[in-house]
Amino acid sequence: MTSKLVKAVIVLPGTVLALVPALLLLRAAGTPLAASPAGLAEARFWTGSALAAAGLLLAAWTTRLFVTGGEGTPAPWAPPRKLVVRGPYRRVRNPMISGVLLMLGAESLLLGSWPVAGWALVFFLINTIWLTRVEEPQLERRFGEDYRRYRANVPRWIPRVAP
Repeated sequence: MTSKLVKAVIVLPGTVLALVPALLLLRAAGTPLAASPAGLAEARFWTGSALAAAGLLLAAWTTRLFVTGGEGTPAPWAPPRKLVVRGPYRRVRNPMISGVLLMLGAESLLLGSWPVAGWALVFFLINTIWLTRVEEPQLERRFGEDYRRYRANVPRWIPRVAP
């Protein structure tokens, strides 16, 4: 399980949070869209830092739930064998992606990068399409009525206050 989890963490968040933003930053260097990193005295530094911490905590928590309760990984090639409906999954169906989006938002604020902010929007749209057309039908086939009941009671993106 450990090698599958390491591979999942390197390939998926590594690509989304490091590789794509790095390529965007390199492409924008020397242009009006070049990064403008936030200084300690700027509100966007502290806002970005808070978003980064919240996103990292949420991503780590949900990954742990997939490994311990779901007996799998976040990766499509080694998915959880059990439906995870604990922790943040009681309030929203995609808290792991929400954590990554928080970290992308943090990157765009901390780096002062509109291209990275645009990538966050593209990443959200790609995930919305993927979830509705691929992942949710797969989950329904794998977990049947349990997933249908879960989907009917837990929103996709906007967390419910009460589980």
